[in-house]
Amino acid sequence: MILIKNAKCVGADIAVPEICDILIEGSKIVEIAQNITVADNATVIDVAGMIVAPGLVDIHVHFREPGFEYKEDTMTGATAAAAGGFTTCCCMPNTSPVADCVEVIEYIKNKAKEAKVKVLPIGAVTIGQKGEELTDFEALKKAGVVALSDDGITIHDDEVMRKALQVAKENDMLVITHCEEEEPMVERDLKLATEENARIHIAHVSTAIGVEAIRKAKLAGVQVTTEACQHHFTLTESALNEQGANAKMSPPLRKQKDVDAVIQGLCDGTIDAIATDHAPHSVEEKARQFDETPNGIIGLETGLALALTQLYHTGKLSIEEIINLMSTKPAEILNLNAGKFEKGGVADLVIFDPNEEWTVDSSQFKSKARNMPFNGMKLKGKVKYTIVDGGIV
Repeated sequence: MILIKNAKCVGADIAVPEICDILIEGSKIVEIAQNITVADNATVIDVAGMIVAPGLVDIHVHFREPGFEYKEDTMTGATAAAAGGFTTCCCMPNTSPVADCVEVIEYIKNKAKEAKVKVLPIGAVTIGQKGEELTDFEALKKAGVVALSDDGITIHDDEVMRKALQVAKENDMLVITHCEEEEPMVERDLKLATEENARIHIAHVSTAIGVEAIRKAKLAGVQVTTEACQHHFTLTESALNEQGANAKMSPPLRKQKDVDAVIQGLCDGTIDAIATDHAPHSVEEKARQFDETPNGIIGLETGLALALTQLYHTGKLSIEEIINLMSTKPAEILNLNAGKFEKGGVADLVIFDPNEEWTVDSSQFKSKARNMPFNGMKLKGKVKYTIVDGGIV
């Protein structure tokens, strides 16, 4: 039993007092009220001055298992997620072997059983992520995938992509598309989704033109959702001059006008969610010649703090809006039992101090990886507790 005292609740399903207590018993929230009293054996946490919200949900991470455990594995990725306030993470399928069949999905699920947070697999759209032959969507769904994506490999064949949207619609599944050549591929995928009356999710939109295309599509009734990453609303391409390969990612960092457009998209609802695209690599890989280094940065342990620093403390978004973007809405996009904060519901919560200042030092992170461009940056907002299924992780 855990009693959280003096909480300011954000993201609760009903109106609750501005400051209240939360009682957790087992894996459930059993009471949200003022002045709750419990037996002496309860763990009591006084969170005066802090925010309690539904645990964060990241629908775009890479935990690298199976095949690339030297970069990250399910346990270290989940531990990093817990440190960042995430209670649910959805893993992209670019593993080795690719997560394109039931056997690999089962392997990932078994690894996830001992993880600190909930780790959910995303299955590949095409076999081997080769963009040619579709995987068995129905079998993957039965095995437990929460979406389909070929992640960093764009499906260039229009008819393969069209067929993927058709079969996904038949199986009530969502295709997440990674538009490497962002603007023309966003336009192509929106056109196909319109023609097939199918749902589509655009991963990590990063350009002003891409944001505007999605805005127009939504106004036209296209069933599209999208996400943005913290690096694309925080940094411009100038970070490459100082950070080198630790600022190399896909899509790449853009110009200030693109950063401004992404922020505007988050503010006006064009962009539905914030994801980290946590992409760990080894120090040795990132130390190669720039052109030979892999794309990607880690983001789980800075995701919330960067959103608070860049969006809340600058007056662009409220804490409620940030929690919606990082918890409630991502869960809704993938139809997950997450992103909720209600009496009788599962006790997956994040507790954070929105005003605590700290300096990023990736050498202290829980992830195996250190590849990120935020070292030395002063952030405002720090996770204090992450609770999953009623346990402090």
